Amino acid sequence: MKPFLERVQEGLLLFDGAVGTMLQSWGLPVGEAPERWVFDKPDQVLRLHRAYVEAGAEALTTDTFGGTKFKLATWTDTSRVYELNRRAAELAREAAGDRVYVAGSVGPTGVFLAPLGEVSEQEMFEAFAEQVRGLVDGGVDLIIIETQMDVNEAKLALRAVREVGRVPVVANMTYDPGKAGFRTLMGATVEQCVRALDEAGADVLGTNCGTGISDMIEIVREMRRFTEKPILAEPNAGLPVLEGGKTVYKETAQEMADRVPDLVAAGAQIVGGCCGTTPEHIRLFRQKLAGL
Repeated sequence: MKPFLERVQEGLLLFDGAVGTMLQSWGLPVGEAPERWVFDKPDQVLRLHRAYVEAGAEALTTDTFGGTKFKLATWTDTSRVYELNRRAAELAREAAGDRVYVAGSVGPTGVFLAPLGEVSEQEMFEAFAEQVRGLVDGGVDLIIIETQMDVNEAKLALRAVREVGRVPVVANMTYDPGKAGFRTLMGATVEQCVRALDEAGADVLGTNCGTGISDMIEIVREMRRFTEKPILAEPNAGLPVLEGGKTVYKETAQEMADRVPDLVAAGAQIVGGCCGTTPEHIRLFRQKLAGL
């Protein structure tokens, strides 16, 4: 298998879809950390990865979105951070074999940097470094920093990869639409985030979560104005709605797949799915990308 960045330069590449919402559809209680199943139900995590491989995904995302000590502290001993991340990477690697890339998922910590919060930059860097070390030792091909809302936090995660992991890194921000255009929860613009993460050394810039494919097409188009690096786009299956006490994502696989050519035309070279997407979404994405 070619190095990830070499493969990216050759043409369009397909990531997998959602992890957390898929595991919920298989019985993970709402509000429970998906990472618990790395320890409690590894067979189900492996089953999900294999489903995405069968659907045509060329890159799998590990079940480690909440894999820093800050998130794990809510349900397990933080001494298990390295163990969990390594094991999750090994599960994805088992499903991927030598045909599919494995991306180690690094999500937001859920805490705030000082002075807004009480966590120092060094503490946050060390938390990311611990997670990255486990992922790399477990066999990932790259790290995907995702669903980030604070560009300074994303930069610390990126620094951890550069200093500890030394593997390619994708840096994704999450943007919300508003009267002033698309911005992160912390108020940063698309331009500010793209320029900051580009300068910080991200190999691939991206966006995931927060919105459906229509808005994401516009986000990607704006991102492309400020970078020549590859762009990854992973939209939700629409905005979540509550039905019968359950969160539902209503954009169908076909509806999203029909817009994939527009996402590519806007500037995305790598496409995948976030919350609410399924192996069926990825299967239809594969068909659309094959036509491009």
